[in-house]
Amino acid sequence: MSNRFYKPDKAWVGDLIPFYKDGTFRLFYLHDWRENKQMYGEGTSWFELRSNDFVTYEEMGEKLKHGSNEEQDMNCYTGSIIEANGEYHLFYTGKNLYPNFCEDGIPLECVMHAVSKDMETWTKLPEDTFYSDGVRYERHDWRDPHVIWNEEAGEYWMLLAARLKEGLARRRGCIALCSSKDLKSWEIREPFWDPKLYVTHECPDLFRIGEWWYLVYSTFSERFVTHYRMSKSLSGPWTAPKHDAFDGRAFYAAKTWGDGEKRYAFGWVPSKEHENDFGDWQWAGNLVVHEVAQQTDGTLTVHTPEALDRHFGSQQPILYQARIGNWHTIDVSAFVEADETFASISAGAMPATCKIKANVTFTDQTRGCGVMLRANSNMDECYYIRIEPMHNRLVFDFWPRRIKGEAQWHIAGDKPYAVELEIPIDLQAGIAYEIKVIVENSVCVVYLNNQVAMTTRIYNMKEGDWGFFVQEGRAIFEQVELSVPNS
Repeated sequence: MSNRFYKPDKAWVGDLIPFYKDGTFRLFYLHDWRENKQMYGEGTSWFELRSNDFVTYEEMGEKLKHGSNEEQDMNCYTGSIIEANGEYHLFYTGKNLYPNFCEDGIPLECVMHAVSKDMETWTKLPEDTFYSDGVRYERHDWRDPHVIWNEEAGEYWMLLAARLKEGLARRRGCIALCSSKDLKSWEIREPFWDPKLYVTHECPDLFRIGEWWYLVYSTFSERFVTHYRMSKSLSGPWTAPKHDAFDGRAFYAAKTWGDGEKRYAFGWVPSKEHENDFGDWQWAGNLVVHEVAQQTDGTLTVHTPEALDRHFGSQQPILYQARIGNWHTIDVSAFVEADETFASISAGAMPATCKIKANVTFTDQTRGCGVMLRANSNMDECYYIRIEPMHNRLVFDFWPRRIKGEAQWHIAGDKPYAVELEIPIDLQAGIAYEIKVIVENSVCVVYLNNQVAMTTRIYNMKEGDWGFFVQEGRAIFEQVELSVPNS
C-alpha cells in the first residue's frame, strides 16, 4: 500500500528492527495496539513490513508472536537479526509486567533467542534465555540486544541497553557487552561503553563504513533523541561529532541497515495525545526513514531517500500573492527586504500530501526565514519551518502556540519554538541552502541542505496555503517547487 510514513490499521509502529534480504528491506517492528488492546489482547509482538523503495509497504503481519501472561516474553521487545551458519538468529527482549516476573516490584528484562531457516517461521529457544548477572548490571534494564560478528576477535558480540549497579542514578546507563562463539551461550563482560551521561542508552546499533565505526543509541533523560558516536577502533575512544543526532525529539529509537550501497536510519515519529498539537508525545507512531551519508571527515548526515524524493514528481503551479511586505517575484523565485519587520507571501493552496522544495539565501543579520505551512488567509495562523542564522539552528513553530487564556499574555510567548525539535546546523549568509518539506497528513519531515532532518506532527490546522516568510532581514527563495505524488 502507498503509505509513505507507514502506520498499520488500528495500531502504531514502535521500535524497528531492519534487515535486508534479496533486494527487499525486511522491517520488523514492535506492533502497538494501544487503546485497541481491549479488542486484541495484551502483549507486544514483532510484525513485519517489506519495501524496496520506502514509498510502498507490504504488511506481512505478526512474525514473532508474544507469549502469554504466564511467560517471560508476554512482550517481545526490541532486538536484532543476524544470519549465521545457514540460519537466521533473532535476539529480542522478553518482559512481563505481572508480579511473578518481577524482582523488588520491578519487571525483569532478559535476552531471548529464536531461529529460522527462511525468516518466515521463527522457532523460539527458551533454553537460551539469559538475564543480567545482577553483579555489574541491574536486573531490570537488560534490553535491545544488537548482535554482530567481530571478525578481529573471532566471536559474536552483543550490545545491550543496560544500567550499572553502582553510581549516580541518572548516570548509570551504559552499553553492556556480551560475547559468544555459538550464539547460544553468552559471556557477560565489562561495559562496551560507559560514559556516565544518561539514564540508559536504548536500541544500540553498531556498524562500519570504511575506516570508521559508528555507535548509535537513543536517550530520554537529557532529551529524547537518537545520538551517534564515531571511532576508528571498536575499543574507542568514541568521539562525539559537533552535531551528533540524525533528527530531533520526533524521530526516536532509530536503528540502521544497508543494502550494500546505501545505509538508512529507521525510526518512528510519535503521535500526540488526542491527535492535538498541544498534546504530549506518545510512545510509537508512524515509520520515518532517512538516508544516511558519510562525509569526508567521517561524520554522518541525513537526507531524503532517493526513491521517495522521485515519488513526488508531479509539479504543481506556484501562485504567489504577497500578504505582508514588498515582495518581488520572477517566475518561481521570491525576494523581500524586511530589515526591521516581518514579511510573508502565499504560494497557493497546500495539498494534503506534497513536497515543497526551495533554495533560500539570506543576508547577514537576518533573524529568521523559512516556510509557512497550512496558513490561514492572512498568513498569520500556520506552522513555521524557521531557519535562524544567528543561532545556527532549524526550528519548528506554530501559531497559535496554545489555547488563548484570559489575559493578553496567555499565548505561550515563553516558548519561542518547539524546544524539543530544534536542530543545530552551521549557517552562513550569502550561501544557498536547500530546504525540503515532505508532508503526508499529520506527518511533516524537513530536510535542510541534505545535512539534517527535523520530523514533527501537524494536527490542528488541516488545510490552508503555503508560502515563505522573512523576519528582520532579507532573503531570496529560488528554484521553488511544489510537487505531489506521481499518479
